This record gives sequence, structure tokens and C-alpha cells, in this order.
Amino acid sequence: MNWLTKTLTSTVGQKVLMSMTGLFLISFLVVHLTGNLMLFKDDNGVAFNAYAHFMSTAGIIRVAELILVLGFVLHIYTAWRLTRHNRQTRPQDYIYSRPDINSSWFSRNMGITGSVVLIFLLTHLHHFWFKYKFQADIPLAAGTDYKDMYWLAQTFFQQEWWFSILYIVAMVFLGFHLAHAFESAFQTLGIHHKKYTPFLKKLGVLFAIIVPAGFATMPIYFLI
Repeated sequence: MNWLTKTLTSTVGQKVLMSMTGLFLISFLVVHLTGNLMLFKDDNGVAFNAYAHFMSTAGIIRVAELILVLGFVLHIYTAWRLTRHNRQTRPQDYIYSRPDINSSWFSRNMGITGSVVLIFLLTHLHHFWFKYKFQADIPLAAGTDYKDMYWLAQTFFQQEWWFSILYIVAMVFLGFHLAHAFESAFQTLGIHHKKYTPFLKKLGVLFAIIVPAGFATMPIYFLI
């Protein structure tokens, strides 16, 4: 296993690891958004509550959660290692440097956009996962013996307006983070071809618009 350790601790290996965990987290976003779209079903939250109950009790989901947490930790840790390495190898900026010509602000500041998304994620987990699991005064969904997640989402988005604003702003930052990360991940993994790269770039931009916009419509829906 020595070769594996050396590979994962090398700069190239860490970039590959960050790309793979990034693509894994991207796939999670699609699954999570698909389930959350049940909020918009005109059934007073019946389908969404059934989905939330399944996600909080099914054994296979518990395993998936552990894998997801590991993916997040590896992605964040690897990003920190690479940023630290870059600063150590080039502690001073070049005398003449115009990064704005060849790259966008967001591509040069993935750490900032990622940090905003991380702060939002922790707040999101506290407001929904933690409270749904451990808050005792959440009413039961009509005709069931499990908690009403639809009521919880509606209450937070309508009463705690600051959280709705944070949610929307975080989705904007997530969009910019994804726009660069999608293309960058495929390039790092060696999937770079003049025939396919333009398509992947357009697909990445489309993904970075649709997925965050889908999440952002949730607080907007309850607010209006």
C-alpha cells in the first residue's frame, strides 16, 4: 500500500482526490435536489414528509451519510492541503502579475466560495437535520407517526427571513464554485479533448445554473 500512500500524499494525487470527491459531491447535489423538489408537489407536504422520513430512518441512507461525510471531509482537507502547498512553494507574488486577464475572480478564489458554502452547509444541517432529529416540539405530519418536515421548512423560510437570504446568497456562491469545479475536475482526471471539452464546459455552466437555482427556489417559494 506504500504506492497508494505516496500517490495520495503527492500534489498530483491530492488534485485527483479532490476532483473525485468533488464529482461525488456533485452527484449528491442532484439526488438531494430531486428529493427536495417534492416540496412543490400540491399535496400539503405529504410526499415530502414521506421522503424526509425515509431519508432519516432507512439503514442504507445511514451508510450513504457516512460516505457523504467522508467525501466532504476529504474534499475540504485536500483543498486546504493544496492551498497551503501553493503558498509555501510561492510565498511571494510575481512582480508582474495580471491574473484577471486569464481567469475569473471566482476561479482564483475557490477557497472563498467554498468557505461560504461550508458555512451555509453547517447552518443548513443545524436548521433541518439536527432540529428534525432532536427537536421535540415539531408536530407530526397529518395521519402519520413521524415529524412534519414540510412544516419545519415552511416555518424556517417564512419566519427566519435572514436564513432565506443566506440560503439564496449561498446558492449564488455555490453556482460559481460549481462552474469552475465541474470543468476543472474533468481536466485533472485527464478528460481533456478539443472535441469534448467545449461540451463539458457548457454542461458545467448549465449544471452550475440549474442546480443552485433549483435549491434557491425553495426559500423563494415559501417567502412569496
